Amino acid sequence: MDFVRIPFGNVIEKIVIWLTDNFSTFFDSITLLVNLGLNKFEALLVWLPWPIIIIIVMVLAWRIAGRRIALVAGIFLYLLGSFKLWNEGLNTLSLVGTSVSISVLLGLPLGILSARNDVIYKTVRPVLDGMQTIPSFVYLIPAVMLFGIGNVPGVMATVIFSLPPMVRLTNLGIRQVSVEAVEAGKAFGCTEWQLLSKIQLPLALPSIMTGINQTVMMALSMSVTAAMIGAGGLGVKILFAIQRVELSIGVEAGLGILFIAIVLDRMLQGYSSKQKKARHL
Repeated sequence: MDFVRIPFGNVIEKIVIWLTDNFSTFFDSITLLVNLGLNKFEALLVWLPWPIIIIIVMVLAWRIAGRRIALVAGIFLYLLGSFKLWNEGLNTLSLVGTSVSISVLLGLPLGILSARNDVIYKTVRPVLDGMQTIPSFVYLIPAVMLFGIGNVPGVMATVIFSLPPMVRLTNLGIRQVSVEAVEAGKAFGCTEWQLLSKIQLPLALPSIMTGINQTVMMALSMSVTAAMIGAGGLGVKILFAIQRVELSIGVEAGLGILFIAIVLDRMLQGYSSKQKKARHL
């Protein structure tokens, strides 16, 4: 006895085709908007001379995480350039920066709403589970159908993949704020907005920063996958190395992604640690 065929995939395909046919103007507008932000960010990075970028990152790292992380950031960025991967690294950084910015803009308010409303959380939770569990390659198909080939579908697929940690950890951080702190705020006459902005968000900041950190790491991990649909950056070099079986190119491009990941991770962790220390003073 055979299983009854349920054509779920065909239904999803028809929905995506219907969206493409009827809302092409909407998706074209998103493409133009994302491309504008992405191109401006990348143009700024390319315009700045590489020593200036390294100095800026080192100063930021020193201020945020200390001199040791500043030295590490300077060495890793110089190594990226010494591998002749500077422009590809800037391209990857602009893609990750754009994707993370969109993920934070969407994930932070959604995490806040989930923390303040159990119905929203129960609705969002299975969607987040699916976004984290479904293989990232599956996102590429509707992304290409809706946004075409290039950086924009890569950014949108990356947003889908990297959004869940931002929502989950924002929700978790706000829910872990002590009831006593919230009650004290209410006793002093705080409005809902004041409770959120003055008490809950500041106390939940370490968890939110962890969410941003995880979002950055997941966005970087998508860089190779996004390159399969036309996104630029270091992922293109890795795909080229796989196609040509060029181990040296693949290793150097992989290390380039690692260097960027370590620099961003240490800076975000340093900022989070400073906030924790300031809170306990």
